Amino acid sequence: MAPAKQNIPTTQKVIAVLWPSFLTAGVATILFFSAFDPHLVMLAGGFEPISRLGGYTIGFFLFWILTSSTCVLTCYFQRPCHEPAESELN
Repeated sequence: MAPAKQNIPTTQKVIAVLWPSFLTAGVATILFFSAFDPHLVMLAGGFEPISRLGGYTIGFFLFWILTSSTCVLTCYFQRPCHEPAESELN
């Protein structure tokens, strides 16, 4: 007997990716900016100076994009490549 396929709603799939990546981005932002001043990072990178709050915001969203992409890739590679044949199950 083949296992029943679970039909997970799309909203739940999106939240399953965005929520943990949001939390991880928050922690990464705190840790990164505890060590580096965003104003000095922007100056060292050759960018126009911006406020520290702007630097924190940009950093958070960059970390969120990074962690979201890793969550999406984890979900993608978690799926099996093919449906196993009946002989492979036993």
